[in-house]
Amino acid sequence: MEDSKSITRRELLARSGQVAAGIGLAAALGNLPAGAAEKPTVKPRRTIGANDRIVVACIGTGGMGRANLNGFLDHQEVDVAAVCDLDTRHMAEAAKMVQDKRGKRPAEIKDFRRVLEMNDIDAVVISTTDHWHALPFIYACQTGKDVFVEKPISHNITEGQQMVNAARRYKAVTQVNTWQRSTQHFIDAIDYVRSGKLGKITVVRSWKTDNARMGRKTPSSPPAELDYDFWVGPAVYEPYRENRCHYNFRWYFNYAAGMTGDWGVHMIDIALLGMAKSDSAEDMPQPSRVAAWGGKFGAPDDDRTTPDTHIAIFQYPDYILQWETHAGSYGMDGGGDHGTEFIGTDARLMIDRGGWKVIGQDGSERPKEESPRKVADHIGNFLSCIRTRETARADVAALHVTTTLCHLANLAYLADGSFGWDGKEPSVRKAMDLLPYRRTYRKPWSLPKITV
Repeated sequence: MEDSKSITRRELLARSGQVAAGIGLAAALGNLPAGAAEKPTVKPRRTIGANDRIVVACIGTGGMGRANLNGFLDHQEVDVAAVCDLDTRHMAEAAKMVQDKRGKRPAEIKDFRRVLEMNDIDAVVISTTDHWHALPFIYACQTGKDVFVEKPISHNITEGQQMVNAARRYKAVTQVNTWQRSTQHFIDAIDYVRSGKLGKITVVRSWKTDNARMGRKTPSSPPAELDYDFWVGPAVYEPYRENRCHYNFRWYFNYAAGMTGDWGVHMIDIALLGMAKSDSAEDMPQPSRVAAWGGKFGAPDDDRTTPDTHIAIFQYPDYILQWETHAGSYGMDGGGDHGTEFIGTDARLMIDRGGWKVIGQDGSERPKEESPRKVADHIGNFLSCIRTRETARADVAALHVTTTLCHLANLAYLADGSFGWDGKEPSVRKAMDLLPYRRTYRKPWSLPKITV
């Protein structure tokens, strides 16, 4: 049961604009415009005992944000102290969800920095647009919070590395919402691949079909409930268009990474896990070269800037990894609209969210095997690690490797060719100046440089 006295205090503080007064930054916040990019005060982390409740705040309460909020509310050990969104309609809907489930309305705070100034927050759930993942994540680590963040972790490779550095330097527990890592049949399949029963694996393929259509829209006034300038944030400013905001941000390089970043993270993550010795970041394999091709072939006149057809090839020492997204209904070999396939010299394994199967050289289906590793509940794993300080199942360092492959695929597409990759920089200079590698933040925002 919630402590009604502390919740009331949180509400009063947040609604009077005095959240966490006395630690330096809070007093200044009230005198700064919404876009002012002041830095947080670094704070120690609160120690959470085995019986203590975990207090969270949700930053970003659109579709995925409310889905994640609902997942955290399903855990009775969690109190939701605040919800935060630049769209007041989304924020109010999220606050009502908390009130309906817990009988107490959380603080409603538009500016995520005010949330991070709250001393009684243990963790934040970041479900914003992709281009708004890095700064709340880094600031949360600096202010002593643990972080659950939506995929893809970053808008670009440079952001992702700074997020990893922040988590390591400030010892934050992090979990990326690549929930397939906490789904048993994916673990069963991954461990089967690692067992060697497929023979020598020479090709791994991942795919997701893409039929998203944005149409054509002209600039218009943003809705009154949305702080659009703040929403654009560090991205290049463009006039508001209805088909470029909220869910549709995914299909524009200014804010996201297209289907390759949206679903590619899920599917490529399974491919990498199957080829890795373990689930840790240190064992996640990095390619030595990448090439990609694609375009807007399904809807060439669409407003989207990311391709609806995109094929990327990643070179490894002794196998090839291929990612494919295309306009259409079916995936590889007439399969479903998403999946990952491991092709070995003795058999092949195909997996998607519905299940998995192994096909032998003679075309017959082989028996599956259960892994001795048992997993369940992605959010529960994060909450447990907050208490134990262990590494979560999908920590940001591991998912930075996966997300980097998605960004590399987009880099190769935009660079119209191929390049080598040493784990830090592409070998082609012009690729380093493209959005999937790095961006110059729109003032007054800036990306912190974190050293470990």
